[in-house]
Amino acid sequence: MRLLTALLACAALHAASLEWPQFAGPHRNFTSDSKGLANSWPAAGPKKLWSRDLGDGYSGIAVDGAVLYTMYRSGSDEVTLAAATATGKTIWEYTENASFRGGMAMENGPGPHATPLVTADAVYSVGILANLVCLDKKTGKVLWSHDLWHEFNGTPMDRGYSGSPIAWKNTVIMKVGGAGHALMAFNQKDGKVVWQKQDFANSPSSPVIVNVDGQDQLVAVMGDEVAGMNPDSGDLYWKYPHKTSWHLNIAMPLWSADNTLFVSSAYTGGCDALQLHVVNGKTQVKDLWSNNRMRVHIGNLLRIGDTLYGSSGDFGPAPLTALDAKTGKVLWQDRSFPKATFLYADGKLIAVDEDGNLSLATVSPAGLKVLSRAELLRSNAWTAPSLVGTALYVRDRHSMMAFDLR
Repeated sequence: MRLLTALLACAALHAASLEWPQFAGPHRNFTSDSKGLANSWPAAGPKKLWSRDLGDGYSGIAVDGAVLYTMYRSGSDEVTLAAATATGKTIWEYTENASFRGGMAMENGPGPHATPLVTADAVYSVGILANLVCLDKKTGKVLWSHDLWHEFNGTPMDRGYSGSPIAWKNTVIMKVGGAGHALMAFNQKDGKVVWQKQDFANSPSSPVIVNVDGQDQLVAVMGDEVAGMNPDSGDLYWKYPHKTSWHLNIAMPLWSADNTLFVSSAYTGGCDALQLHVVNGKTQVKDLWSNNRMRVHIGNLLRIGDTLYGSSGDFGPAPLTALDAKTGKVLWQDRSFPKATFLYADGKLIAVDEDGNLSLATVSPAGLKVLSRAELLRSNAWTAPSLVGTALYVRDRHSMMAFDLR
């Protein structure tokens, strides 16, 4: 019994140490190392720990121990929220005005869209007007801020800025867009510009850090291309065309251990599988395959084994689609899911679809098996879920909830 108690305590400590500090989770690929998830839920859904109302927004939920962070809109203001993971109750809020500028088209909701980034001492949040704010993690006090559009002549975005920040060493990296500063790195402590480079038009997609044959690369899908850069300096390693309508490359690229980068966009973008290798100090880019059968819109790609999964579609149906990651061949499509976002943990797919359903499923090259499904959220639930240990955090445009998935 003592051994069992000790093992349970260790398991609980391990679960508590797992965090979700940024957009797409600890690995920035919508996967979690969590174990011990239930194989099914009651008809009413998993056990609800708490729920609370929020203002408008699609910002994801970052989790750091006993505190979670997200953003929402209240009237003409945007709010960065720190709340208790155990109860959902507010710890502190930081509010700033974010009145729409002329020409903004916010027909799908006013945002904010980006997910806060949490580091050891600070929280970095960015709203629809591209105002990047560094806040003290414990108090919400402003440590520094930058107006990315006005200070650096960045690319305004009609539906609001949406790229989530990423940490690299002692910097935080942002997509800004425009000549000479398509991407920028700021010192985490004081906000000073560390580097600003490249001439790409901006897009809603968020950047990712990958390792190509021992070389760290910052990979970003910009308005008309995907590019790899030195995260220490912003210098360009490579670029490859990836065009879609209106520069709306929204989904984050997905990196795989076999040196394959998957880039998928809705509208006219389609999907590219690019194999990267560093040879004699230069990155070689090989297009393994490309097609229009995986067009991820507001959601995300997952790779499990040698299969890619994602909701493929934009204005019409967006069936859950499985592609062979090696060839791009369509393995199956399932129309029982509306357009959805996903995470993968403990051998299971956890999905939040835009109609407000929370689902648990298993997937394989042979097909989809839905284990449980419950309608728990409201419509336009476009935010990807976050998982820490066995606690799942979800939100839609107007509310936030936590569930126990043990």
